[in-house]
Amino acid sequence: MLDAASIMTRDVVTAGPDATVSAIARLLTDHGISAMPICDKDGALLGMLSEGDLLRPFSQANEQRRAWWLNLLAEGTDLAPQFVEYIRLDNRCARDLMQTGVITAAETTPVPALAELLTTHRIKRVPILRDGKLVGIVSRADLVRAMMGAPEGLVDPVG
Repeated sequence: MLDAASIMTRDVVTAGPDATVSAIARLLTDHGISAMPICDKDGALLGMLSEGDLLRPFSQANEQRRAWWLNLLAEGTDLAPQFVEYIRLDNRCARDLMQTGVITAAETTPVPALAELLTTHRIKRVPILRDGKLVGIVSRADLVRAMMGAPEGLVDPVG
């Protein structure tokens, strides 16, 4: 049966926790990916950061708060600490926006179990770890390719 090691992408684009939003956006765009693992200098997984996470600070609720703060400023009110934080938005880094508590798997995880992880947790990719270090990633596209290439390798032989 196929496992994570046999279908995972090994050359994973990652960023460090101090990478800027701008740098992460550039990496995502340059590599045509929609999310990336955030790892420490030793390769330990700290979190995941997706396009959606990058967009979250620009959501409608934040835009409404921004308008309210700008109104206060126009009236000569002192700067609220939350407003000061908001205007520093462009200085945020990966650690500020990444999702922690990431669902992971081992290299030996069978492909059907990977598919179950993705569907159960409604995620698009699962980082593959060895001794706590990132060694690959399995995406939905990797699973589909595995189905096309070796559908017999996705199930236990009856026997």
